[in-house]
Amino acid sequence: MAELAGSSYAPQLLRVPYHSGATGTTREFLVYLPINYDRDPTLRWPVLVFLHGGGERGDGLADLDYVLLAGPLGEAWIHHRDLPFVMIGPQLPLFDQGWQAELRVGTPRPIRQLTPPEVRVATERPAHPMRRAFDRSAPVFNVTAAWGDAGFPGSWQLCQDDVIAMLDHVLATYRTDPDRVSLTGLSYGGNGTWQLAVTFPDRWAAIAPVCGDGNEAAIGVLAQRQLPIWMFHGGRDRLNKPQWAYDLANALERAGHTNVQFTVHEDCGHDCWTRVYSGDDLYTWLLRQRRPAR
Repeated sequence: MAELAGSSYAPQLLRVPYHSGATGTTREFLVYLPINYDRDPTLRWPVLVFLHGGGERGDGLADLDYVLLAGPLGEAWIHHRDLPFVMIGPQLPLFDQGWQAELRVGTPRPIRQLTPPEVRVATERPAHPMRRAFDRSAPVFNVTAAWGDAGFPGSWQLCQDDVIAMLDHVLATYRTDPDRVSLTGLSYGGNGTWQLAVTFPDRWAAIAPVCGDGNEAAIGVLAQRQLPIWMFHGGRDRLNKPQWAYDLANALERAGHTNVQFTVHEDCGHDCWTRVYSGDDLYTWLLRQRRPAR
């Protein structure tokens, strides 16, 4: 990567201004152009839309670099991975969930310059034991039960039209392939991945929700489209319960979906995303996907 820093073939991280219909303000979103984007002017690149978690919310201006803290954008820009996607990184507004910004108190702002990366934080390994059997009689808060038609409270559905407008802008502005647009997100962004997938099912080549939950009653459209899905979850996750992910996977199967992969990292808690996004398997799979025929 060092030898590319001064090259015209180096990766680029752009801040793109837009007017948010969700907030009525001017904000910015991130666009990542991969290594060698400018080498071949005839090549059209796959697109990856990334939805971050609740702790990386912000004003879309001074806070925008917090989108780089985790996920594929951080892997490419902070950890210098050669990921061959044009990537889109919006920032979820605070809305009425301002307390979630407290999750990053004391967290240093990511380094945007092409400098050697910091030591990667290891994936959490909670002390409570791994288990596959769940006590479904125990009273638990179920995200799906709270979802409803309006979407998960304070989440990405409140700015989903902004996200689609960003995608349309990128498809029109950069050399991209509209049939190879994938969507992924972690935690709140995993919830958002399900929400945007069911609301705009014709836009995606594949989706990869990580430790998120969705509305079982709404996912039949994904089975109708046979949209490729790879779900990820932590087996020790006590925030978004792994049994909810099993319920979603089974609901998709009952609806006739035959193109669903589901990986549980049994030893991980809520943060299974560090392992998922720092590996190669997800990106290799995404590169093979094309939008199903309408």
